Amino acid sequence: MTDKIQERMTKFYSGDDRSVTINAVQGHFATSNSHINYYIDVTRLKVRAKEAENAAASLRSKLLHQVEDVDTIVCLDGTEVLGGFLAQELEKGSFHMTNKHDTMYIITPEENSIHQFMFRQNNRLAIEGKNVLILAATLTTGETMKRMMECVSYYGGRVSGVTSIFSTMKEVNGQRIISLFTENDLPGYTAYHPSECPFCAKKIPIEAVVNGYGYSTL
Repeated sequence: MTDKIQERMTKFYSGDDRSVTINAVQGHFATSNSHINYYIDVTRLKVRAKEAENAAASLRSKLLHQVEDVDTIVCLDGTEVLGGFLAQELEKGSFHMTNKHDTMYIITPEENSIHQFMFRQNNRLAIEGKNVLILAATLTTGETMKRMMECVSYYGGRVSGVTSIFSTMKEVNGQRIISLFTENDLPGYTAYHPSECPFCAKKIPIEAVVNGYGYSTL
């Protein structure tokens, strides 16, 4: 079956590093908290080793002088491959670590049936007393990130930084967000509260429900 969303994809370059790209398509899409006029596909940076490696190097340069201490990287939205390369970049000597094995933890939280993040007992030592960098695919409203930050605090960790592939936000809970792409890299990008969506007002149907993992057509 023809995927019309994929057929309309356009490549966009990071304003700071043209070796890093994402795909995006304009339309009417819904997230769990908002309606947006672009679906942003960051899949290549999450599943292709070379592109994830390039993105990690670019993120490292952005994190320099912004984040000093990182013991653990918590990966959201399937960003574990990128998180692995980012840990390698951060271990090159510019970032302080307290881990006795001189290497970073890279972990992923679980999400229970009421959308609370959690860590199993065997992973809690990677959070408790650690400086945690949270890595996400996309950030638009910040609600998911707030829940993740609360989770890190609950398990005794300290959020030392927040980073993402794409973000429309500058900070969450007072923590600056460092991202590879912003809305300035996508001309006309806008997010709307569902009750204020101009597409809905014009009876234009939603093309797909989207999140950091991808999209599902209706």
